[in-house]
Amino acid sequence: MTMAPASSPVEKMAFESALAELETIVKDLESGKVSLEESIAAYERGMALKSHCEAKLRDAQMKIEKIVIGANGTITSEKFEDK
Repeated sequence: MTMAPASSPVEKMAFESALAELETIVKDLESGKVSLEESIAAYERGMALKSHCEAKLRDAQMKIEKIVIGANGTITSEKFEDK
């Protein structure tokens, strides 16, 4: 069992740290070697981590701009739109 301690507040975690902890939780839950109480706590922490990661990704996507080269060679940027 590799259950990571849930010591870091989820809302203050970097995306990479939250994702790594979420992957560990999933692996532990899939192993079936975690008690029921630990599974429930891990699931709740995992859901918070998942929501946090999704929010971080949404924020990043909103900040992304794409570079556009115009017909006359001018370079501009515009908001990235996921199609």
